Amino acid sequence: MKTLSVCVYCGARPGIDPAYMTAATDLGRALAEADMRLVYGAGDVGIMGAVARAAQSARGETFGVIPAHLMAWEVGKRDLTTFIVTETMHERKKVMFMNADAVVVLPGGAGSLDEFFEVLTWRQLGLHHKPIYLLDIAGYWQPLIALIDHVIAQGFAEENIKGFIETADDVDGVMAKLTALATPAG
Repeated sequence: MKTLSVCVYCGARPGIDPAYMTAATDLGRALAEADMRLVYGAGDVGIMGAVARAAQSARGETFGVIPAHLMAWEVGKRDLTTFIVTETMHERKKVMFMNADAVVVLPGGAGSLDEFFEVLTWRQLGLHHKPIYLLDIAGYWQPLIALIDHVIAQGFAEENIKGFIETADDVDGVMAKLTALATPAG
């Protein structure tokens, strides 16, 4: 099985539904137990912190990238396997994406949406072929999926854009997809 590096985009807040934090913890642990490296935004707050602490608790490899201006706000987690401080948000996103084989998007806010739409746009333009998974905990991403359907219906994207995104309702579902990705064909 190929070792995967999985970029996780997620909120720096916990959100109001405890299921979000539970999913983050479960995902971090599952990635570590599957010997997959967590690549994420290097914060120790909200869902972001939960996924990293769980991966570390399960002795997983963690690769965090944070811009200098967010060190205090997101409580930069310096005890990661790899901890990188960048000058800008753009650099952070580039380093995270370039060090990952796949993307998983947990619930999050504007930053997570920015990251998601950037990698979706790059995929649409043929700049990469990495899978993008929305972890749709408690239906969190349903309004986003409806928005993408609306964009297609209004003629601003081709139907094939939906093929660049896969959804999973729970951590087991996304881990099955990641495990299949890591398993050589044949």
